[in-house]
Amino acid sequence: MTDIDWDRLRTEAISAMRRAYAPYSNYSVGAAALVDDGRTVSGCNVENASYGVGLCAECGLVSALHMSGGGRLTAFVCVNGAEEIIMPCGRCRQLLYEHSAPGMLLHTVSGIRTIDEVLPDAFGPRDLEEARA
Repeated sequence: MTDIDWDRLRTEAISAMRRAYAPYSNYSVGAAALVDDGRTVSGCNVENASYGVGLCAECGLVSALHMSGGGRLTAFVCVNGAEEIIMPCGRCRQLLYEHSAPGMLLHTVSGIRTIDEVLPDAFGPRDLEEARA
């Protein structure tokens, strides 16, 4: 995971952002991530007139992950309409956590961070598996 081409990944996120559907907020977002098998997946936000049911870019990215064969995310970046790096919201941090490889890296507003640093003490599938045992 040390050979990540962050510039290329950011370019993919910018490309996704340019496809966003954000007529209500005018806040376009694009996201891109590397998958543990070498693929790149991306997504953009898609708003709805019923504001609360809009989809974040990360939702589209995770959908693309599963549509293209699944796997685990190893590196992630998210940008806004000004092409600036932004931080995923709390809901999306949880979504990314559930689909991340251990130690997944995120390019954040404060630099490169692991998923555990951006979502400390996360609750996820492993917790549910332990409760069933």
